[in-house]
Amino acid sequence: MSKNDENKNDDANLETVEIHLDEGSAEVSAVEGDYGAQQIQILEGLEAVRKRPGMYIGSTSSRGLHHLVYEVVDNSIDEALAGYCSHIEVTIHQDNSVTVVDNGRGIPVDMHESGRPALEVVLTVLHAGGKFGGDGYKVSGGLHGVGISVVNALSSLLEVEVKRDGKIYNMSFSKGYTTSALKVVGDTDENGTKVHFVPDVEIFDEVVYDYDILKHRLRELAFLNQQITITLTDERDGHNEIFYFEGGIRSFVAHLNRNKEVINTDPIYFNGTKNTTVVEIAMQYNTSYTENIYSFVNNINTEEGGTHLAGFKIALTRAANDFARKQNILKTSEDNLTGEDIREGISCIISLKIRNPQFEGQTKTKLGNSEVRGIVDSIVSEGLSEFFEENPAITKKIIEKSIMASRAREAARKARELTRRKNALEVSSLPGKLADCSIKDPMQTEIYLVEGDSAGGSAKQGRDRRFQAILPLRGKILNVEKARLDRILNNDEIRTMITAFGNGIGEEFDLTKSRYGKIIIMTDADVDGAHIRTLLLTFFYRYMPELLTNGRIYIAQPPLYQVRKGKQHWYTYSDDEMAAKLDEIGRDGIVVQRYKGLGEMNPEQLWETTMDPEGRTVLQVKLDDAEAADSIFTILMGDKVEPRRKFIEDHSHDVRNLDI
Repeated sequence: MSKNDENKNDDANLETVEIHLDEGSAEVSAVEGDYGAQQIQILEGLEAVRKRPGMYIGSTSSRGLHHLVYEVVDNSIDEALAGYCSHIEVTIHQDNSVTVVDNGRGIPVDMHESGRPALEVVLTVLHAGGKFGGDGYKVSGGLHGVGISVVNALSSLLEVEVKRDGKIYNMSFSKGYTTSALKVVGDTDENGTKVHFVPDVEIFDEVVYDYDILKHRLRELAFLNQQITITLTDERDGHNEIFYFEGGIRSFVAHLNRNKEVINTDPIYFNGTKNTTVVEIAMQYNTSYTENIYSFVNNINTEEGGTHLAGFKIALTRAANDFARKQNILKTSEDNLTGEDIREGISCIISLKIRNPQFEGQTKTKLGNSEVRGIVDSIVSEGLSEFFEENPAITKKIIEKSIMASRAREAARKARELTRRKNALEVSSLPGKLADCSIKDPMQTEIYLVEGDSAGGSAKQGRDRRFQAILPLRGKILNVEKARLDRILNNDEIRTMITAFGNGIGEEFDLTKSRYGKIIIMTDADVDGAHIRTLLLTFFYRYMPELLTNGRIYIAQPPLYQVRKGKQHWYTYSDDEMAAKLDEIGRDGIVVQRYKGLGEMNPEQLWETTMDPEGRTVLQVKLDDAEAADSIFTILMGDKVEPRRKFIEDHSHDVRNLDI
């Protein structure tokens, strides 16, 4: 939840410095005080990490907290990739400290050339590790050697136990500094490393670990690294799970499709190695209309794709068309199927192990190695050609589905023309029921999607016309989870939204053409309102996911109650807040109104409670976990009833506002 559009918090945390350069002068001064050599600071050791933790772990919120565990586990995974580790144990303790144990070789403890034990160097020096050359690690997820040293810097206590060379070694640290020198504490015939750390409350906004967040990442690592066992134990409530997948990424694909009707029962799988690059592909088709392709390089999720994904798509498109031509499924007079047609309904995992990956893109999750495109293309072409030849019946079903997609795509192209505007600023082409704003800069504007004409009327009267646009929606939009794009584009409400937003849809989506910086969903606080909100989010996730990944979608939070006592009134947004207000003001002489519809509020009330940026509360919708998001949309909005019933049964105790 963000108050007053708290997505701007990052900007508020930036330090503003004015630079003054007078003509003929080389003096540079800041707003406060002079800026000279004495202002240049050299941060020793891990002080830089504690000074700017967000640079190393992304943030000091829950996301950064969980990232600490990933960094330690990734070290163990690197041992597994090198062939020395088969079991990793992760334990969340009662005090929210974490222990990670592996049966790898153990971090080296012999003396480093710096004059300190190698273990101490690894824990206290940035960019120190066995992943920069030599034979320590041929393949590694760690790119910069900052992982475990960063964890050390951001922990109030970190203890390491190493089993190696017949001895058990122990060393402890606090906030990046050594507090107990390396010592031998026993004998052993085992190898491995045990890391126990306590996140520093001075650094993190919260220090409570979420079991499900860790579970997702650890399960993903177990899928990607075949026959590695990873256990997760939560001592706070007794949860314990073991992740081991004999089928590796084949099991991963089956997991993605667990709530979908599949076309090929057994996932298509092939692998190959060329020039030290190992490629693994698993794919399975289902009867849905969307594609789910997840690509990984050295266990890192390359969310922005890259050369490996491009190579896969090229090979898949070519192989499918070649088969269709050879079997005369596609006639000579017919055009080739497009990649979009052939990928409809596919679930696929692409996993590469590369010696020296080169990442690019804003989030450093896009593979840039140019040679990889050809390697993946070659391996996929060979693997698919073999599968298609040996499984003609299944392949024919896939091709027929692709042909149906092609026909729907052509119908969608015609329907899309109705939503396309010649000019993004050509007001005459905008929907008639859209009340647009006067400011044209999209980063200063927002559009409210409002349930019903009544609430839409109040919103139009109560808004700030300079930067707030209002688009009333009549009833429930189409459930896009159960429809192809051609049918979706024939839905009046969806077509109206696409035209108003201006950024296109699907393959043609272009964020730079967005007419509004924020899209705010504002529905009634009842079951129908929740359903409309879910339908809208499903549409955005499936056909405009960039709006979610770029933080453009928000959910308005209208009040649930108005409490009046005498001439005073208050608004409360939850039952708990309501109860607290009645302790505070007493129950004598009060009048309580429960809002179920936005139309029950007049324009002034709607502005005051829900639309005024100075006082409103809005939820920013974020897409942190694509696989989990796909799963929940499939469960809630898909064809299968059983998974939905089970979800409701499992989560019935989480209900907060029951509308009956």
